[in-house]
Amino acid sequence: MHVAFLHNLQTSPVPEQAEFDTPETVKAITQALENLGHKVTPIDAATSLPLLVTRLQMVEPDLVLNTAEGSHGRGREGFYPGLLEQMGLCYTGSDAYVCTVTLDKQLTNLALAKAGLRVPRSLLVNKVGELKGCELQFPVIAKPNFEGSSKGITQDSIATDLEQLERVVKVLLHDYPSGVLIEEFIEGRDVTVPFIEGVGVLEPAHYEFSGEQQKYSIYDFELKQNRPDDVHVICPALISPATRKQLHHAAKKAIEILKIRDLCRIDFRVNGEGEAFLIEVNALPSLEPGAAIYLAAQQSGLTSVEEALSAILKSAAKRMKKRPGGRGAPKVKVGVIHNLKRADVSVEDDREAEFDSKATVDALCQAVEDNGFEAVPLEARPELPSELKTVDLAFNIAEGRRGRYRESQIPALLELMDIPFTGSEAGALAICHDKGLAKRLVAQAGVITARSILMTTGEEKLDSKLRFPLMVKPVAEGSSKGVALRSVVRDEKELREVVKEMVGRYRQPALVEEYLSGREFTVGLLGEKKLRVLPVLEIIFKGDDPHPIYSFQHKQGDDALVKFQVPAELEPALQKKIEKAARDSFHAARVDFRMDNDGELNFIECNPLPGLSPGYSDLCVIGAAGGLSYTHLVGQIMAPAVRRYKLKKKGALSV
Repeated sequence: MHVAFLHNLQTSPVPEQAEFDTPETVKAITQALENLGHKVTPIDAATSLPLLVTRLQMVEPDLVLNTAEGSHGRGREGFYPGLLEQMGLCYTGSDAYVCTVTLDKQLTNLALAKAGLRVPRSLLVNKVGELKGCELQFPVIAKPNFEGSSKGITQDSIATDLEQLERVVKVLLHDYPSGVLIEEFIEGRDVTVPFIEGVGVLEPAHYEFSGEQQKYSIYDFELKQNRPDDVHVICPALISPATRKQLHHAAKKAIEILKIRDLCRIDFRVNGEGEAFLIEVNALPSLEPGAAIYLAAQQSGLTSVEEALSAILKSAAKRMKKRPGGRGAPKVKVGVIHNLKRADVSVEDDREAEFDSKATVDALCQAVEDNGFEAVPLEARPELPSELKTVDLAFNIAEGRRGRYRESQIPALLELMDIPFTGSEAGALAICHDKGLAKRLVAQAGVITARSILMTTGEEKLDSKLRFPLMVKPVAEGSSKGVALRSVVRDEKELREVVKEMVGRYRQPALVEEYLSGREFTVGLLGEKKLRVLPVLEIIFKGDDPHPIYSFQHKQGDDALVKFQVPAELEPALQKKIEKAARDSFHAARVDFRMDNDGELNFIECNPLPGLSPGYSDLCVIGAAGGLSYTHLVGQIMAPAVRRYKLKKKGALSV
């Protein structure tokens, strides 16, 4: 079964992310699912909604394991279940309504109290003034009404009189203005009762705390987030048979009333007399290693994490209905079109410098597979047109072999054959490959670019406005081919020599432009109509060269004199200027800029067919800095092509 693991990834141990899954938890759950024989695609919900929807559509999972808590609003835990329902995807856990209700502690307690379950007396307040006339019996505990993971709960949350309570509530309302719940504090211990549908209500577990002595025995935020080693989950809980029976009855009734499904955790406080008070219901319980649900499941014969997760998936799978594009549907075939590098690349022989290694092609095919598609590697050879008949869409990284507009050949072929493909259309690639033409077009759009001329023989008359030093490079090459230390010329004699040399070697005009002496940046963009600008990468030059450049040698691994910093350290104004210039330049994957002597940002070139070597190519490094794994980056690049493919299938679009 193909399982999409939808989660919120915790990137920092801050209160705002306290309910999110740590990288260790995500890794452990993914591994456990893979151990069960499932294909797993982890998906971090922390992205824009259109991108998340596209990613889920691309993956087309049989089932979604949902642990995503959401980050904003009183109904945030219900958002992702609601979205998955609207998309027709089967998922684990309770529906949007249940998740929304259970996040509201007061509403949950009111519903359960009405059904006869024992809950603490409570009061919901939105203003400190609402505490006047409070009839609750002290001590009381104050906590955010719409939060989990003990957020907002400290040893100071327990008040013994009204004056102290007002101080506590004032602080809490500042941080959690949606409402603070005041409950009569139950002296005793925290006990939790997990549940897995199909297995039943599991054995209760209780918490014991070591380390620094606590005034009140509560599972507060400090213990949960900063002192996890001081928390010990004891299962079965050390309680009397009568209390255990009481907990099972209350948990079972709560699950029936709220219509919980698949899994949950119900938290109680048990006082010294063994009386249990239901505190809250967690419809999205923690699945981190060592969680109470796993320990309790062991008592019912589910002796491993894998077995517990399998039971949860089986419960959800019972609701699975066969749907178009779902389980059993053939996978979409993606042709990964490339030029394979077969010769060693050097300064003396750079003919295959733009081609991709087998390792890169293999990594890209694996990433396509990890996004839920069938990858078909296709080399850009004369046989390609007949081979394209076997694929549904194409992931194009082919540079082409011959001609000034060789990068546009494969897109033109794909357009002719009506096959959706990644990246820009043939016209855009043709324009961008001609650096001189691209510079003229972006200049017309209002983007500053260095003054330049084209030289085809080296004998042309120079523009009197050009100022040395000048930069010389082939007008239609990529991967910095032809860009070396000799490319920066200081006088006319040197210029004409280098131009003649370059024209003779590459058999194309040379672009001559004024040398830009300032900072150099590379900007990655993703998307189609609405572009996403990734973190800016700055190329920092070391050494004492008065005219440093990012040369061919650097791109071949000789980077002792360059340093890459991403994200670049930028003032907000410069950040906005770079992002705007990138958007204005082109709908592309990577745009390069450099500043001049006056600090003006100048367009250098646009690369709509950037390298995708994992961990090495600029776009991959930039994507990683923006939180995109290689698989996710490839998925984002594919998203527009997948959309066009689906429109084509519906007959709404001819690509």
